[in-house]
This record gives sequence, C-alpha cells and structure tokens, in this order.
Amino acid sequence: MESPVRFCPSRNAGRRCTKPLGHAGLHRNQGLLWSDAGADPLHCAGSGEPGTSAATLPDGFPGGRALCPVCLRFIPLDEGGRVDAHDTSDPDESEAEIAGRREWFNTHGW
Repeated sequence: MESPVRFCPSRNAGRRCTKPLGHAGLHRNQGLLWSDAGADPLHCAGSGEPGTSAATLPDGFPGGRALCPVCLRFIPLDEGGRVDAHDTSDPDESEAEIAGRREWFNTHGW
C-alpha cells in the first residue's frame, strides 16, 4: 500500500491546513490563507478532557487509548481518566498508527 500524504499540522480556527507537511508559504484551507503567526496553538484543546478507552480492533488497536474528540487521534488517559496533554497532530506518527486509525474509523465510524 502506498504511504499516505502527511499534511501540515497548522490550524486556524480549527481548520486544518490542506498542504503537505513541510510546505513553503502560507497555510491554506478552502481559500482561507494564514501565516504561522495567525495559526492556532499546536496544543490540542481536547487535552485534559474526560475520556474513555475506545473500542478495540481484533489486533488490539488502539490499545486502551481514548479517541480525542477534538483532533481525532488516539491518546492515552491519565490516572484520573482524562485525555493526556497532546498536540493536534504528530508529524512523526508511524505508518502503523495511521493504518490502525484508518481501520478503526472504517470499522467503528465517526
């Protein structure tokens, strides 16, 4: 399977940049352009929110992690059952994590 395109993690008012990771110039989403100075913080607003472990696939994915309702990534829970602090995206995310998330959404939906 071909590797998926990795997109820029920048957001503006919650809209994700639709350019590839490492692009030059302004960020873009459906005609809206912004610079790094106008971008949302990378820290996800879902950090610290109450969470529950997501349903698992037959291979065990996502391994007890919760689905963050803001960035739609699987994030560990802290001792109090809250979503650990995290950024809205991880440019170093593994191919296995991407494939597992894709399969999870195809199996369990949004």
